[in-house]
Amino acid sequence: MRLNTQRANQSKALILTGPTGVGKTALISKFLSKGFEIINADSIQVYRDLDIGSAKPSLREREEVPYHLIDFIDPRDSYTSGEFVKDAKALMKEIEMRGNIPVISGGTIYYLKELLYSPSKAPVADLALREKLKKEINERGNAWAYEELKKCDPISANRIHINDTYRLERALEVYLSSSRPLSSFALSSERSDNGAFLVIALVRDKDELNKRIERRVDLMFEMGLYDEVKGLFSKGADSSWGAMKAIGYKEFLGLMDGEMSIESLKDEIKLHTRQYAKRQMTFLRSIEGVRFIDAEDEDGLLHELSRSLGECWNQL
Repeated sequence: MRLNTQRANQSKALILTGPTGVGKTALISKFLSKGFEIINADSIQVYRDLDIGSAKPSLREREEVPYHLIDFIDPRDSYTSGEFVKDAKALMKEIEMRGNIPVISGGTIYYLKELLYSPSKAPVADLALREKLKKEINERGNAWAYEELKKCDPISANRIHINDTYRLERALEVYLSSSRPLSSFALSSERSDNGAFLVIALVRDKDELNKRIERRVDLMFEMGLYDEVKGLFSKGADSSWGAMKAIGYKEFLGLMDGEMSIESLKDEIKLHTRQYAKRQMTFLRSIEGVRFIDAEDEDGLLHELSRSLGECWNQL
């Protein structure tokens, strides 16, 4: 059954998020196929040729439900949160015109915060300055960039992990181009979507989530992650590529330099992924109005979808 798109004030889009490895894609396949379209909000899955390490939905899963903003960015390039918001909003209109419910699904929280809150007034990207910073960080290392950021913007330095090269670059770029710290260009403290989004965050017990993360990393290697990354290196991948800043890929830079073994590499990916999942939960708790639902509580999830999406859900 098609949705009544004239009821715009009552219909909602769904944001389905949660820490990495919690089980978002499996849940979509089980409950959100007919009548839904997925807008990817994972900053790694936007890249072509990054399939295994980004845990992209399989081709079969993408046949069951349409996915957007996936596999469309060259791994050499970057894709900003501002670009995501622009693309996502345009897609939401198209999906609603087709009579379907848009589902923004992924764990890149700064994408979601930009979508839900009024955007900051931070300067637009200065590409020439960014390239200069990128080169300097490549030569002097992330530790140097982190120390420089602590001097000019200690608040942002406290928020950004030392291995998050892209965000270090961006924070330094904003300060150098505006003489103001990135932290001074804050998002609004109140959501600006006027209730248009139902935000559901799937959660699991910490120990269980960590076990799932470890199993997933092991499975990625069984599926051929090593060969996938070798293919990227054969095309010239290095630390300057946007894709090689992602967990599950950036760690291979040390392996290719002969600095670690495969087992050490696996352990590092698992550690970074667990740390990332912890940061994701911290960010999610800062978003107003999130419904936290245990990933195993399918009845609770269905009840929340029915209650919050109302007639839109019931018409599917």
